[in-house]
Amino acid sequence: MAHGIPSQSKVTITVDEYSSNPTQAFTHYNINQSRFQPPHVHMVDPIPYDTPKPAGHTRFVCISDTHSRTDGIQMPYGDILLHTGDFTELGLPSEVKKFNDWLGNLPYEYKIVIAGNHELTFDKEFMADLVKQDYYRFPSVSKLKPEDFDNVQSLLTNSIYLQDSEVTVKGFRIYGAPWTPWFNGWGFNLPRGQSLLDKWNLIPEGIDILMTHGPPLGFRDWVPKELQRVGCVELLNTVQRRVRPKLHVFGGIHEGYGIMTDGYTTYINASTCTVSFQPTNPPIIFDLPNPQGS
Repeated sequence: MAHGIPSQSKVTITVDEYSSNPTQAFTHYNINQSRFQPPHVHMVDPIPYDTPKPAGHTRFVCISDTHSRTDGIQMPYGDILLHTGDFTELGLPSEVKKFNDWLGNLPYEYKIVIAGNHELTFDKEFMADLVKQDYYRFPSVSKLKPEDFDNVQSLLTNSIYLQDSEVTVKGFRIYGAPWTPWFNGWGFNLPRGQSLLDKWNLIPEGIDILMTHGPPLGFRDWVPKELQRVGCVELLNTVQRRVRPKLHVFGGIHEGYGIMTDGYTTYINASTCTVSFQPTNPPIIFDLPNPQGS
């Protein structure tokens, strides 16, 4: 049962009429507040690494968009690592192995990973289309034989890999999905509207933590160069009106690094790389009270 929503009010999300124009959608959405959304949207400062973890809490360490640049990252103390995709440049098996080796040296009890649009080999439909094309946009990926990447996620032996799936660790229900609105035809790209909503509709209610690669509309999704918000309005509606997780972690938009809240859900854009692909944004830590009975 979703937190605090009466059982008779089963929420069905339909395609937002503004999904083709995210900026307009955001304006519209703020004017017509969902009845489940308290109007307490504001920025949040990250907690310092030396903050003592409160008793009965689990500390999550959030990173994203490391793009094979993990060497210099100073990793803080915590219990569970959440990485929300783009851990490689192209999803080459050699990159995945390098990332997996790095994960293996980290001390966290659990490490949970999803793919992003740069993990091309993880997206089977993308790879099937790439192989059919006569010109090669990604030569190093196109050269791979199917047996090299068919089971590429099995190289992540030091983590739990989620793709439209969930896991319960330490009593927390965590769901992960890699999809993002279409952007230059990378992996796990889908058109805005029903195609993305179909994926978000797979997210069960009662999830504590949602991991997606990209942001929901209006939360750490501003791209200054484009002067627009690029988050997904269907994801926003799903998070705020139906699923209502305590924590929503994502990356994808390097410029959006930081934390926000809507008064119920905390939104963390954990992009490690800046817009110029320098891995200088520090990991973000977040403490959640342990679920009852865990």
